[in-house]
Amino acid sequence: MPSLPEHPPAQHGTAGLILAAGASWRLGRPKQLLPYGRGVLLDAVLATARDCGFDQTVLALGGSAAKVQRTVDTTGCDIVLNPDFGEGCSSSIAAGIAALHPDTDAVVLLLGDQPEVRAATARALAELLFAAGADAGQGAPGIAVCRYDDGVGHPLAFTRRMFPELAALHGDKAVWRLLAQRAGDVVELPVPGTVPLDVDTDEDYRRILAALEGAQ
Repeated sequence: MPSLPEHPPAQHGTAGLILAAGASWRLGRPKQLLPYGRGVLLDAVLATARDCGFDQTVLALGGSAAKVQRTVDTTGCDIVLNPDFGEGCSSSIAAGIAALHPDTDAVVLLLGDQPEVRAATARALAELLFAAGADAGQGAPGIAVCRYDDGVGHPLAFTRRMFPELAALHGDKAVWRLLAQRAGDVVELPVPGTVPLDVDTDEDYRRILAALEGAQ
């Protein structure tokens, strides 16, 4: 069973793509800017991304982009503005894929409203892509997902050969349909605990704050 190494080396030209372009329709205010810890929700996700040691970090913004850029420290991020953010997260994935360095071998998708994801998990996920292929004496499997105690969840990782399919996705849940269609290309990283919370409603936000308080 793959472990979660604390500080594995960055390899293979791995990029992180943070999806933070949502308009927060259900919440009624920018969820990227909800107070969380010593900053806001997106600050926590960016801190995780920085700790991953990605070769490139792409931040996809859309709804409230100007306010987010004024409020959040985006140092070290290549910012992509997605004017089509209302069409779902697939539009942000496509925008982010287009911004990757040409030598990128893998990309890890992180959600901008999911601050409980651990950097060690994201790093181990990217390494699993290449380790699984090496162990089998063949190329990388294409997709790696996190298998939590209660199901599959983010982050997700994809090798270069999946980039054209990622860029062609449409709709809000298309990435999950891609996982189903490409089930034979998927490897799973067992991760202890439940799928990390993400924020869509006020109740979600209260739960995340309660979890943060309980962890301190």
